[in-house]
Amino acid sequence: MAANIKGNELAAKRWAKALMELALENEGISKEDILDDLREINENIQASRELSEVLNNPSISIEEKQVVLSKLFETNLMPIVYQFLKTLNLKSRLSLLPAIADEFRKELEEIKNILRVGITSAIELTDEKKNEIRNRVADKLKKDVLAEWYVDAGIIGGLVFNINEIIVDNSIKHRLEILNKQ
Repeated sequence: MAANIKGNELAAKRWAKALMELALENEGISKEDILDDLREINENIQASRELSEVLNNPSISIEEKQVVLSKLFETNLMPIVYQFLKTLNLKSRLSLLPAIADEFRKELEEIKNILRVGITSAIELTDEKKNEIRNRVADKLKKDVLAEWYVDAGIIGGLVFNINEIIVDNSIKHRLEILNKQ
């Protein structure tokens, strides 16, 4: 099962990268609008149990799914996104759509030099302190930082940073654990 999840994640990355490459070939296409369209498709599928069942049912033919997609999305999406959606259907990859949208967002953030950083503190910080910390992290990493803030009293004090699944733990709890081991 874990291998299947990794395979789907890798496939989603490849599809997202392919869509980004298509978008980059045409400077007139807004990558943000593409992301908005991908999110809109996901929201529509998740909001309708019937639509989700139709699109994820292997006994319903690709042609029948194509008719449904056409009726729902052809006039509401950018042409590049609609063609991409049709291709996903033809390749029986519609189930990857949520992961593709997430990977496309990551690709876009990479292009725009944006990095998401999870920052955990022991107490709720003021907006001024949050901005100071975010700016220091941005200066160190040479990226525009989108900070996601969390509070965990269990770390006692200090900060814990999650940067692309890499944890930098500067908490008092972590320092005490290191001292205890020594």
